[in-house]
Amino acid sequence: MRYLKFILLGLISLCSLTSYTQDKKTYKVHTIAFYNLENLFDTENDPTKFDEASPMMELKTNREEVYKKKVSNMAKVIADIGQEVTHNSPAIIGISEVENRKVIEDVVNDPMLIEKDYGIVHYHSPDARGIDVALLYQKKLFKPTSTSSHELKIFDDLSKKRVYTRDQLLVSGELEGDLIHIIVNHWPSRSGGEARSRPKRVAAAKLTKRLVDSLQSNDPYAKILVMGDLNDDPINESVKKVLKAKNDRTKVGLKGIYNPYENYFKDGLGTTAYRDAWSLFDQILITKPLLEKDFSSFRFYKAGIFNKNYLITKKGQYKGYPFRSFANGSFTNGFSDHFPVYVYLIKEVKK
Repeated sequence: MRYLKFILLGLISLCSLTSYTQDKKTYKVHTIAFYNLENLFDTENDPTKFDEASPMMELKTNREEVYKKKVSNMAKVIADIGQEVTHNSPAIIGISEVENRKVIEDVVNDPMLIEKDYGIVHYHSPDARGIDVALLYQKKLFKPTSTSSHELKIFDDLSKKRVYTRDQLLVSGELEGDLIHIIVNHWPSRSGGEARSRPKRVAAAKLTKRLVDSLQSNDPYAKILVMGDLNDDPINESVKKVLKAKNDRTKVGLKGIYNPYENYFKDGLGTTAYRDAWSLFDQILITKPLLEKDFSSFRFYKAGIFNKNYLITKKGQYKGYPFRSFANGSFTNGFSDHFPVYVYLIKEVKK
């Protein structure tokens, strides 16, 4: 956490605030982020999961060394997100593609993160591959008050058999005294094609919408962040029609949702690439109360894609893509096939 000083006219231009003073004000800022860790599996075969098909288990040699490097690489990125602005790693970060709690513990206990004293919220999902979502939080900054895991029941349209996928994680708690709610997602993939798999993501979006509606029925002014690897772009049906997310913050109603990543997508930016096309599957959506102009409590400041140079492939067929960890059955010493995403929340500090 760091105090930031802005000249209000500059803040107005960035945040669409309304003010008539040019006095300097001091703001507290925190990073809230999401990162798909790309197949963070341990080196042991779990007979209850299909983890033997993971890139880690497919390695013929040096699994332990690769695992340690993979963990270290994940910790490096997490430690770096938001660092330039806050001089701190994220106060809160949702993660996906983790096999179990042990691999998460290894990441937060890495030398690059251990001093941050991250807490973990994690539930096992019924996902066939054995991957889960989780939430990490700096204990000195965020205090969870309730956590829950919500099952997504979907079925294959041809076989009618159930498709076992990731649960959705809901965590409510206080960010330095301000109540916020975070929903962490990893929606069903596009396996079988976008059109055929679309109903599964629509179903996932409907589950997320029910969670949002439930929170808002208890408190219409609930500060909610919906984050995750949605496997859909900001303009797809699941996000635009089910969640009804808007890209213009001025048109978001009381119980509406704002998606700062839609305009990034329209500008050609993305978080993952396939066949020379960018997708912006990783997103953080926020509800109206985080957009208010009263900075006496934490409000949305700006969103971004964390795509520093070291996270980008430098050469070869996938030059310019995210520098992934695994390719062609081997470890690349890369990071992930997804870029992280983040938002800054700021709060005025009274002098």
